[in-house]
Amino acid sequence: MLILSIDTSAIASAALLTGEGEILAAFATEDTRSHAEVLAPGIKNLMDTAGVSPEELDAVVVGVGPGPFTGLRSGIVTARTLGFAWNKPVHGVMSLDAIAVDAALDAWRLGIDEFAVATDARRKEVYWAHYRSTGGTAELLAGPFVSDPADVPQLPVYGVGAGLYPEVLHGVSGFAEAQPTASALGRTAVVRLVRGLPLLDTTPLYLRESDAKVPGPRKRAL
Repeated sequence: MLILSIDTSAIASAALLTGEGEILAAFATEDTRSHAEVLAPGIKNLMDTAGVSPEELDAVVVGVGPGPFTGLRSGIVTARTLGFAWNKPVHGVMSLDAIAVDAALDAWRLGIDEFAVATDARRKEVYWAHYRSTGGTAELLAGPFVSDPADVPQLPVYGVGAGLYPEVLHGVSGFAEAQPTASALGRTAVVRLVRGLPLLDTTPLYLRESDAKVPGPRKRAL
């Protein structure tokens, strides 16, 4: 099994993974505002470097958020377009799960039963979800949500949200800058695909209404 994984819920990233979860190649930017410019060239370079052709892929998976409108759309539209052009199935994965998969292993090591994952939602808010660590895997208990950091339960928090609001959130050492990446998201998807478990569709989890509004009818001039 070969999977192309894409996530643009925060940074733009992509990865190629085997059915065993081995990462053949990956890239990730640090810029949170240039997704559309870097994603397609990055994926082409990724596949060329790994020597993988579209015909060899079994599926495309994409992070469906939560995330901001413009960035999230870039990844989802790219994944849908490639899936259509290459005649491959396209699956969605909640982007916070990409942090939770690594957080669960750390939580299990530290003896933490329940934890939260939080990322930057801007406007002094965070995207977050509540998980349980079960033998090194993450079980989603609630979420995703967007809210004031003070509304996040008093749990150990993984993700860049904790780094942004350390006075409110109980961040876990070593994870204060963690962002969702396609590599971790792909590992989550591979486990579910191998086990025959369902994945999401590619409907984006925006959690907010768009700031852009359809203009109303033009007023008549008297």
